[in-house]
Amino acid sequence: MPLRQRPHDRRPSWRPGRRALTVLPLALIAVISIVDVLAPSQIHLGPLLIVAPAITASFAGARATTVVALLSLAALTVIGFLRDGITTANHETQLGALIAVSALIVGLRVLRDQHERELAQVRTVSEAAQRVLLRPLPERIGPLHLASVYLAAEAEAQVGGDLYAAARTAGGTRLLVGDVRGKGLSSLGDAALLLGAFRAAAHLHADLPELAGYLDGSVCWDLAQLGDQDRYPDAGRDGAPAHGRERGHGLQRSLDRGLDLSLEKLGRGLERSAETAAGLGRGDGSGSDGDGGGAAADDRGESFITAVILDIPDDDSVLRLIDCGHPPPLLLNADGITVLNARHPAPPLGLGELAPTKYEVEVFPFLPGDRLLIYTDGVIEARDPERRFYPLTERVDAWRSERPEVLLNRLRRDLLAHVGGRMDDDAAMVMVERLPRRG
Repeated sequence: MPLRQRPHDRRPSWRPGRRALTVLPLALIAVISIVDVLAPSQIHLGPLLIVAPAITASFAGARATTVVALLSLAALTVIGFLRDGITTANHETQLGALIAVSALIVGLRVLRDQHERELAQVRTVSEAAQRVLLRPLPERIGPLHLASVYLAAEAEAQVGGDLYAAARTAGGTRLLVGDVRGKGLSSLGDAALLLGAFRAAAHLHADLPELAGYLDGSVCWDLAQLGDQDRYPDAGRDGAPAHGRERGHGLQRSLDRGLDLSLEKLGRGLERSAETAAGLGRGDGSGSDGDGGGAAADDRGESFITAVILDIPDDDSVLRLIDCGHPPPLLLNADGITVLNARHPAPPLGLGELAPTKYEVEVFPFLPGDRLLIYTDGVIEARDPERRFYPLTERVDAWRSERPEVLLNRLRRDLLAHVGGRMDDDAAMVMVERLPRRG
């Protein structure tokens, strides 16, 4: 079950606390009016009435600001009647200035309300797209209990370049935990591509090395489609790298190019939507254009994804693992914590030309009651203000008796406290527990 910080409702609202704030500009209007009427004739405080709509615009909408501005104009008119008269040059000048500045304030508040509505709409769409991209893991899948936590480095984002997914097969469960090079919104496209490829292929009757080869071929094909032909000179007529077709040819026949094209479009669409939300949040209208977009485009040519691909059979107390340049998982059991270092690690996905001819599957015992913690490098590379790395193994050892959800929740809070509340990189953790057999 995923543990995430739910986004707060960002739509403008007229809360009770804001109603209470309305007392402040109304009180200012009353005080300024009374003092101005009682002051000597050579002292004029009427121009100070503009403070009331200006303050209102800082916490209320255009309607409330307009009402307060009209009350200020009415108060200035009353002051004119009680003092020198409303036809004097001084009063007419004050009234004209108050009307002009109030109109400007209301106009700016109208623009701000429109901006907030657009921002709320874009954020809603972006968050929905992000939830579709990174689907919540089921709490129970086969004989396994799952829990996860995600911390995105990008402000206002729910997901970034870290990813995880689970899929059932005929005889077990397959999991993918990965980390796209880079962080935040710029890596959403690659994450969408890999997640879509895994969900489409994981359930097919193929061994783990063939699945890993297909995933690597999918990432390499995506890079080739972006124009990186120099890096993959052996790409075929369909744009897919030759090594990707050879290693995952069985799955490639099952999944046509239409799937890959739809995945690429989905990833690009999610990236553009999320970048638009980020640009609106900054208020500069920036999105995929500009210098940042050019830098991101340059980085695409060097993209890769570290990943751990697991196959956990239902009827055998083992787990099978292929480590593609990813931090090693931690196995928690009654004897303590074991780091599952792969003896034959593979290069990250997307660097398939450096991979061995056949992926090596690592096999580790995974008994009922054992738990497996899979994490991304954003966890272990998180630094405190004194530049010390987060001691993940030490923390897990102290809390390993806790239930998976409780343990991950503790880790999330402790990790945020370690970095001072703001992550420099995306971070994800997935815990898998093999439940005891019934009967």
